[in-house]
Amino acid sequence: MSRFALNKIPWTFLIVSLASLAVQIGCVLHGSWRDLLVYDRGAIAHGEWWRIWTGHLVHFGWPHFIADAGLFFILGWLLEPPHPALSRFALVVMPVVISGSLFFFDPAMTRYGGLSAVNLGLLVFLACDGWRKNWVDWFWPSVLAIYLAEIVLETTYGRGHGGGMIRFDDPAVQVATAAHIPGAIFGVLLSFGTRRHRTGPKSAPAPAAPNPR
Repeated sequence: MSRFALNKIPWTFLIVSLASLAVQIGCVLHGSWRDLLVYDRGAIAHGEWWRIWTGHLVHFGWPHFIADAGLFFILGWLLEPPHPALSRFALVVMPVVISGSLFFFDPAMTRYGGLSAVNLGLLVFLACDGWRKNWVDWFWPSVLAIYLAEIVLETTYGRGHGGGMIRFDDPAVQVATAAHIPGAIFGVLLSFGTRRHRTGPKSAPAPAAPNPR
């Protein structure tokens, strides 16, 4: 494999996807893995801080994992090669923002798992970034609109039926719309932050040298 091809592989996203796969296999083989790693409000309040990150690697069944991890890795192909540092920053900070928002603003949510909110944040960033480059290009906004429509459908149709179109292995689990909101906001802020960095103050042109006489 050429060096060029290796540079195109989203290694950070691949590692996170493989970690989520390992967690999913572990949860299937040993149900205690989920109890140890999932976002659990009470456990976090008692100092189990790792759940802020690991909760996003936990999925409630294979359909949930395949949908989330599959989209996550696709987004990695689009995001990490052109934005390696930003990708790593987002994957470290965004889970904290999402989990922190749930902890402080949605005390009724005692458990949460999955990459869907992270996926939405990345999608929002890509949509804003693509739209900013070409305002008549509706590709990314259309993708984002489809994803948001899916969330609305999951929330309405899935009410009382687990995940709706995606069946969770725990019927008590519902689509966590409250987790998607901070993910989307993070994506917008990330886009504005990169825009400001790219269009920062420009250095003034050097004065022209006087013409010899």
